[in-house]
Amino acid sequence: MLLCALLASALPALALGAGPALASHTQVTYFEGSTDLLTPNTREHAIAQLRSLGVKALRVELGWIDVAPSPTSATTPSFEAANPASYNWGAYDWLLAKAAELHWPVLLTVTAPAPRWATSNRKAPYVTRPDDLDFQQFMTAVARHYGSQVSVYSIWNEPNHPQFLMPQWNSNGTPASPRIYRGLYQAAYAGLQAAGLSHPRVLFGETAPTGYDSVNIRRERSKALLHAVAPLAFLRGALCLNGHYRKSGSCGRLQASGYAHHAYTTAAGPSYRPPESDNVTIGVLARLERALDLAARAGAITAHLPIYLTEFGVQSKPNRYLGVSTSKQAEFDAIAEHIAYSDPRVAAFSQYLLKDDPLGGAPGAGVNGGTIGFQTGLEYVNGAPKALYYAWPLPLTVTKTGHGFSLWGLVRPATGATKVTVLVRLRGSSHYRTLKTLTTNSAGYWVLNSSTRGISWRVRWKSPTGQRYEGSPIAA
Repeated sequence: MLLCALLASALPALALGAGPALASHTQVTYFEGSTDLLTPNTREHAIAQLRSLGVKALRVELGWIDVAPSPTSATTPSFEAANPASYNWGAYDWLLAKAAELHWPVLLTVTAPAPRWATSNRKAPYVTRPDDLDFQQFMTAVARHYGSQVSVYSIWNEPNHPQFLMPQWNSNGTPASPRIYRGLYQAAYAGLQAAGLSHPRVLFGETAPTGYDSVNIRRERSKALLHAVAPLAFLRGALCLNGHYRKSGSCGRLQASGYAHHAYTTAAGPSYRPPESDNVTIGVLARLERALDLAARAGAITAHLPIYLTEFGVQSKPNRYLGVSTSKQAEFDAIAEHIAYSDPRVAAFSQYLLKDDPLGGAPGAGVNGGTIGFQTGLEYVNGAPKALYYAWPLPLTVTKTGHGFSLWGLVRPATGATKVTVLVRLRGSSHYRTLKTLTTNSAGYWVLNSSTRGISWRVRWKSPTGQRYEGSPIAA
């Protein structure tokens, strides 16, 4: 951190006036390509695209059911559960080997569904009370198989959501999933240690951004059981804390390297503030930070636990529930990344999807057997590029200030300090002109204060190999 601070302070004034100081930390940005990277006939092309876009780290979700023996059998098969040879790792082997070849760190989220035989009710979708011991042995096999190919593990995708873990609620309407998740997390941690990782890097949480603190089962009946638990209520429950962040004496301190969260927002944009105090979108990360600090003060976790935003994206049209225009998608995505970068507590940001999912139903459709479909990709479902495809390698934010405009950006494909050209379009003009050519810091970030009153800005960069990049127009 000291070195990064020195590099930032050594930058010349980048602007028509002094530039604001760059954040003193570096931030990992994970990219999750989902099926594009796990399907043999699309993965090579997807990897080539990611390299061109400037991707340097991957998040991979490893479904337990995808690799387990006899995954749909109600009877537990006879096999050595901690032996990697007992599993069919399939496309995951290719992807993690490719990431290692490219020197891309991998965040591996091991998640639902579980194999049928490892669940308590043996019923689809196989997410009900997965067995802790079975999961512990599976995690041992995962760590023995992938070893150094995984830089950090994370346990269970969105365990506060009924699509991934059940039951979410007790019969009295209080959250049930937090304690189930605590058992799974502790089992996973023990499994990693059994594989020889004495101090494994593991993320706790992976929570979805919104939900409820309690439900009224008498009024809503079975529908109440399909609500998600609010992330901060889930955090408290999993750490054995009451509503005032006081810890139960029966629970010890949980070991974790960070807290993982999915800080999705609404079509209102990154500044949206949910009225429910236990929900956490990108615009209210301070809520999560305060909760973690209070949990540490209670002795439930270690102090100053970093936050990893392991899944994020902005929905665009044609999603009719949460989608914004593709130009707004590019703007909102950059603003969200800037929010994360400016927060020293945030250790990682992310982009979910290269290519859009097919259109699905309304939010919540997944728990009824349907699909939601995320339109957070850089491309439409047919592979045509959106504005974000051009904006993501060169994220740019422009903020009005008292004396002009403050610009922040990143040349993502750069591998060191590089020159970048900022363009501006003035009112009444149909053309862009050069505002400033400046030098980024060693991580590719730059800032600029300008008194030029433009109506839109964009960034242009040429790579050392001659590839030309030009970001999408961004308004203030």
